Amino acid sequence: MDMANALVGRFLGAALTAGLLLTVTGCQDGDAGARAAGDDGPAIVAPGRPGGPARTLTPEQAARERPDDSPNAADHAYVRRMTEHHRQALTMSALAPGRASAEGVKRLAERIAAAQRPEIGAMEKWLSRYPAPGGGTGEHEHGAMPGMATEQQLAELTAAKGADFDRLFLRMMTAHHEGALKMAGEALAGGNNVAVEEMANEVVATQSAEIERMRAMS
Repeated sequence: MDMANALVGRFLGAALTAGLLLTVTGCQDGDAGARAAGDDGPAIVAPGRPGGPARTLTPEQAARERPDDSPNAADHAYVRRMTEHHRQALTMSALAPGRASAEGVKRLAERIAAAQRPEIGAMEKWLSRYPAPGGGTGEHEHGAMPGMATEQQLAELTAAKGADFDRLFLRMMTAHHEGALKMAGEALAGGNNVAVEEMANEVVATQSAEIERMRAMS
C-alpha cells in the first residue's frame, strides 16, 4: 500500500470509530451481551460517561447512536482549497534542487514534497467519496487563500539562485505554511467530518514543526 492510500485509509477509517464503539463477540460481557445481540450478530459495547458503566447495544442501536459526521460546507471548502494550497507548495519545492545553495533548504523542500504529495492524494480520494453539493469545484476561492504566493512572487522565486533563492524560499514557504495553519484552524472550528478533522490536525502538526525549522534557518 502506498503512502497516499495509507493516509486516506487512516483518515476515512477514523470516521468509522467516531462513536468510540467497540465490537465484541456475543459471549463476551456475559449473558447480558448475548441477550442484547441475539443469535444473529455481535454485541456492541459503548463506553459510558466518566465513572459510569458501559452499555451493551445491538448493531442497530449502535448505528443510531453514532454521531453524524456528514461533511458540511466548511469541510468541502477546506479540502478543495487545501488541495490547491498543497499543489503550490509542491511547485515551489520543485525549484529547490536546481536553485538552492544550502543543503538544509534542499532537504526541507524534499520533506515538504514528501509530506504533501500523499496528503493531496488523500484529499482527492476524500473529494471522490464526498462530491461537493451541486458539483462545484470552488475554484473561485483559490485566489483568496491565505499564504498563497502570487504569480509575481513565483516568478521571482523561479528567477532566483543561490543564497537569494534560499532566503526567498524560506520567507515564502513560511508564509505559505502560516496560511495553511489558518485554514486548518477554520476547518477544525467549523467542520463536522472526522476525516477532515484528522487531515487538518495532520497539517497543524507537520507544518507547525516546519515553520519552526524554517525560522531557525532564516
